[in-house]
Amino acid sequence: MRRLAIPTLVLALITGTTGVAGSASAAPAGPSGGGSAGYFTTGSDKKVTLTDGADRRPGGRKAADQQATADETRPGMYIVELAEEPLTSYAGGSAGLARTRPQAGDRLDVTSAPAPAYRGHLDAQRSAVAAAAKVQVTASYTTAFNGFSAKLTAQQVTALRADKRVRAVTASRALGTPTPPPTAPAPSAPATPNPGELDQPAGADSAGKPDKPGKPGKPGPGTGAGMVVGVLDTGIWPESASFAKKMPAPANWRGTCQTGVAFVAEHCNGKIVGARYFADSWLAYGGTVPDGEILSPRDVSGHGTHTASTAAGLPLPNVTIDGRRFGPVSGVAPDAQIAVYKVLWGGMGYDADIIAGIDAAVADGVQVINFSIGSQLGDWEANTPIGIAFLNATLAGVFVAASAGNTGIVSGAISNAAPWVTTVGAAVTKLDEATVKLGDGTKLVGGSLDALPGGDSRPMVFGEQAGSPDLGAVYCEPGSLDAAKIKGKVVACALSDMFGSAAEIKAKGGAAMVVFDPVGNYRINSIFNFPVVYLPTEKQAGSLFNYLMRHPTDAKVSLRSGGDGSSVPGLPSVADFSSTGPDKVTLGVFKPDLVAPGSNIIAAVSPAGNFGRNYDAYSGTSMASPYVAGAAAILRATHPDWSPGAVASALRTTATDTVGTSDPLEQGSGFINLAKATDPGLVIQPTAAELVTFSETAQPDGKELNLPAISLREYDGTRPVTVTRTLTNVGKAKETYRSSVSGLPGMKVTVSPASVTLAPGTSATVTITVRRGSAPWDRYVTGSITWQGKAHSARIPVAARPWGITPRPYADDGEEFGRMTNGAFGSLQPGFTGPFAGRSTGYTPMQRTSYSMPAGVYGGVFDPTATGVKKVDFTVPANTAGIVVETTTDDPNTNLDLYLYKGDELVYSSDRYWTSAEQAYKFLPEPGRYTAYVFAQYPGGPVVDFQLGHAIISRNATYAGATLEAPSTVERGLTYGFTLKPKKPLADGDFWAYTEWNTNGTVIPGNLVYTQQSSWE
Repeated sequence: MRRLAIPTLVLALITGTTGVAGSASAAPAGPSGGGSAGYFTTGSDKKVTLTDGADRRPGGRKAADQQATADETRPGMYIVELAEEPLTSYAGGSAGLARTRPQAGDRLDVTSAPAPAYRGHLDAQRSAVAAAAKVQVTASYTTAFNGFSAKLTAQQVTALRADKRVRAVTASRALGTPTPPPTAPAPSAPATPNPGELDQPAGADSAGKPDKPGKPGKPGPGTGAGMVVGVLDTGIWPESASFAKKMPAPANWRGTCQTGVAFVAEHCNGKIVGARYFADSWLAYGGTVPDGEILSPRDVSGHGTHTASTAAGLPLPNVTIDGRRFGPVSGVAPDAQIAVYKVLWGGMGYDADIIAGIDAAVADGVQVINFSIGSQLGDWEANTPIGIAFLNATLAGVFVAASAGNTGIVSGAISNAAPWVTTVGAAVTKLDEATVKLGDGTKLVGGSLDALPGGDSRPMVFGEQAGSPDLGAVYCEPGSLDAAKIKGKVVACALSDMFGSAAEIKAKGGAAMVVFDPVGNYRINSIFNFPVVYLPTEKQAGSLFNYLMRHPTDAKVSLRSGGDGSSVPGLPSVADFSSTGPDKVTLGVFKPDLVAPGSNIIAAVSPAGNFGRNYDAYSGTSMASPYVAGAAAILRATHPDWSPGAVASALRTTATDTVGTSDPLEQGSGFINLAKATDPGLVIQPTAAELVTFSETAQPDGKELNLPAISLREYDGTRPVTVTRTLTNVGKAKETYRSSVSGLPGMKVTVSPASVTLAPGTSATVTITVRRGSAPWDRYVTGSITWQGKAHSARIPVAARPWGITPRPYADDGEEFGRMTNGAFGSLQPGFTGPFAGRSTGYTPMQRTSYSMPAGVYGGVFDPTATGVKKVDFTVPANTAGIVVETTTDDPNTNLDLYLYKGDELVYSSDRYWTSAEQAYKFLPEPGRYTAYVFAQYPGGPVVDFQLGHAIISRNATYAGATLEAPSTVERGLTYGFTLKPKKPLADGDFWAYTEWNTNGTVIPGNLVYTQQSSWE
């Protein structure tokens, strides 16, 4: 059976952290069924396990925090937030205790006279609260968060929530990878390729160089000099050349160098200006650190070292990995200094320890924090304890960059979605392509960072045909292959543990490896020190697999570096693993904020977790976030008077569109442009009061925040929506800015006043009114508003989704939730209030046709041209309400899959395991030619008999009459039922109808309603 074939990069980020070591293993291991048992299964095994806890506070920080279910009062580790403000936000008011919150534009000074006095007050209050509940405090916080963590009984949770001195009691949860990364084997002596035998990979000289990084030269603002970047991660490898420079600590630095196992005071050489580790809550709850971990700031996995060096590593003229030169490498802010806060253990950490790290970083005096850690499948609520700690850090003048997550497979799964955090998606900035040319001339363009054999074709063999299926030869598992059958050949393997598979083939004399992914995945690469090409798409997997099935003994292939650019839309483009918006938390804030280089980034790593390598290529939004952190350090150094909000605005309003999309739900504001961000002209930033109000609201919206973006999700499309934005001139001259709107088809957008003239340091507030016009209901429309001056330009993205009859928290990815109604009784949830009326087309029959086709490979991979696939075309005319396609078979031993295409674009796939009752559909499809492919993934015999049904439901046609009953008035957000019944008995078979709704003359598309003759009475 096919396993969850997602590389560890993506698996790690789905389960928490947002980057991965190149040497980590891939999906969970286990032998394939292979042979007659079938190669792969589909559908039901495509799942992930949530690591984020079941306890979730309902949203706000006030009374809502104290509402808890019985499930939320079970014994465990908790974070207790106390009612009084921490040092970062205390504005005075307590007798004898002066204000500690910094004035606007200033930074927190924990050494000033008021700070220790107020800290003592908080310590005493915390002790009193803990004593009253008989609680043993595990970790305490006072700087960016006021409270503590502790193991609590259910009774203690209840008692603390009833204490007026307590603001919230939240169950602690784990973030990060669910299991420690495997220990990398000791590396063999690096081999130097023979230039006569191997091609160098395309772009090898620049493979590790980020776009426009900090450059060697005299330290200054443009290189981040004087700034400290705090990195919350897995620690650091201090011996790396990227950190080998003695530097004096900045004058305002108040941190420390915490020693521990294999970490001494001398490791803090100034480039590494401080280092700490936080495991109190981890140890209190788990008892010990994971195998292979050590209690010190030292990094044993590589993730923290990679993010730190990406943000602020020293410039190096060339790096060598396994004997190959990969060119120059530099951190974005090479003269910034690094403060290390190790909060992850074996790839995981508790938020209670992470808050302790944030608390320490703010107290120590960092100007920037990088947080390449994420939540499982994105954030699920606003104003979490970590979010509040980051808010207070922001109010204290600290800029926070964080990873958006690597769950591009699931729309809307955004991590770190708080509006005061700059949430970063990943972009592809280097091709690193490789071409696989099969013996029949088929060319498949994948990726590789390895030197590949050029020249003539070589023999190729499928792993399953060259070893033991029971030992996992389909995946080329270690120990599964027969050396005699692969010697000198290119071996094709299904995706599993790519490093283990490459080692198996190399050890047994294979010439190279081609990896294909039967379920389709993400474009990523790693360095294997062996010729490896990765084909990431399901379509490529089908082409390769079925070629191998047609040529079991005479398959040929040639591998070469480089390609035709077809593996990506262009450069830069949004990485396919990068999490897309909107977030699931708020309607008026969309994420990510922008994208930055995050694919195949070469930077320093820990040799302990990376085959002995000092540098390696990682991919993920974990790699993109520190790029932005480094850019922020440069902006902070260049403009010391700028607030974190001003820095965030400058980065966002100057970003440029990626290639292949301008959708802000994918790219945010666009691709980072640091050169322009240093002189943005205008900034748009929320006030501290706005952010605090947002943090204290149980269910915040966010559209009222003065952010450099506008999100209108689930708004009432029958009414105009008005928001304001305040523009501030941070340039050196008076300038007039004129507004313009682009994109947003069908929307009517006005900006008043249309132009503003601003002197340096002055601000103007503009009113933006958005009306739906002819834009579609229940789908996103995106675009932007630009203010163009003589010398500067500032652009903000806009995304709007008018709520018709189905609210939806995620993006538009082809499925229409709430549109398909099975039976006579349907429901809808209108996004407006007012009169309500409807109509129906009546019922059109599902047209069914019987087909027979020869069976293909048992348990194979879909390819449109393979045996065992039937192609059926449909013409969809204009004004079609929906197309529905279904498959059935009478053979219980056959499993069918169904794919619906429009041209070369996949519209819908239905490949559940084990069933042949598949259904594909499209609501309000574009007119044109559609093709259904029926794939016998498991044929029951040499000939496959099946039925294919389809219904094309016109929006305006009149079919067999039906009676529609619905309410005459509706209220926004409530759920209503409706009934649709045939006026007279229908013939035997299945039928589909379309309903359409109307309020005050505005037409809103409705539902596709299914019935069959036996259901009518």
